[in-house]
Amino acid sequence: MNLLDLDLPGLTAWFQDIGEKPFRARQVLRWLHQHGAEDFDQMTDLAKSLREKLRQSAQIRPPVLVAEQAAADGTRKFLLEVGPGNRVETVFIPETDRGTLCVSTQVGCALECRFCSTGRQGFNRNLSVAEILGQLWWANKALGRDPRGERIISNVVLMGMGEPLLNFDNVVTALSVMLDDHAYGLSRRRVTLSTSGIVPAMDRLRERMPVALAVSLHAPDDALRDELVPINRKYPLRELMAACRRYVAAAPRDFITFEYVMLEGVNDASEHARALIELTRDVPCKFNLIPFNPFPDSGYRRSPAQTVRRFASELQAAGLIATIRKTRGDDIDAACGQLAGEVEDKSRRVLRRMDALRVGVAA
Repeated sequence: MNLLDLDLPGLTAWFQDIGEKPFRARQVLRWLHQHGAEDFDQMTDLAKSLREKLRQSAQIRPPVLVAEQAAADGTRKFLLEVGPGNRVETVFIPETDRGTLCVSTQVGCALECRFCSTGRQGFNRNLSVAEILGQLWWANKALGRDPRGERIISNVVLMGMGEPLLNFDNVVTALSVMLDDHAYGLSRRRVTLSTSGIVPAMDRLRERMPVALAVSLHAPDDALRDELVPINRKYPLRELMAACRRYVAAAPRDFITFEYVMLEGVNDASEHARALIELTRDVPCKFNLIPFNPFPDSGYRRSPAQTVRRFASELQAAGLIATIRKTRGDDIDAACGQLAGEVEDKSRRVLRRMDALRVGVAA
């Protein structure tokens, strides 16, 4: 048993199964996540006999840290191995009032959003709970604590590689550990899950683990969003907006954040801003406008800065909150939409795309 795969209820049940008292779960959870213990001998408030029993029946196995990069702006990217042929990336973003860790939830991504490097790469599998939490576990070790003894990481966003709600059970268990006072003790307001709009799973998340929610919107109408975010063909905007309204009732924040990547000549005109205002009229929300971060053969260009500012002003004039995300870590390919890792593409998406290109050339 990899103990990093268990939240407090799971760890409690496991200790009972091996004939130990339930309170041992709280002790071990603190050692694992508050102290970053790597072996059982570090757990000095456990009897030697119990430590030996744990060595025989359990392990502490985080992902393997392969490489770390630092950007000029202080952003740091960690590359983690999660099995042969598969690596994922997680990014730490330092800011004056907080430190945010961007966590991946899948090896690759199955959604094929047109403007996303991860989506172009293909998909292999869901990450386990230990592989999700292992990113926070490693980052805490690498970053240490501030002069006051506080952890550097104050916020977590599930906005890395993959669609979190397509790995629902593992993500919810990992969130349980992030929020647990015996582990990381994060506030629900400081943990944000980003989804492309998996409507039934949004409702399940509202019932099970309502953290702050961000929705990757990127278009104000179904025709354009069908092209940019193909999952819209299954869960169109009318259903997505209704799910957002339902979620707000249980959310730790009284609004939904809509993420909107600014693509020159695609979704950045005044008519798009007006359509967004109408679309979200009865959804408490704020907009996070994201300058597009290019990658090879993306086929898109970043909207000019003045266009992004004008777009934000039009939303603000209608009474909406609209901010422009500062691009961070793009010199190490750590910016939004640039995470690629290394994926053994079981979806064979790359091969299909190459075949399509060959057919086009032959024609």
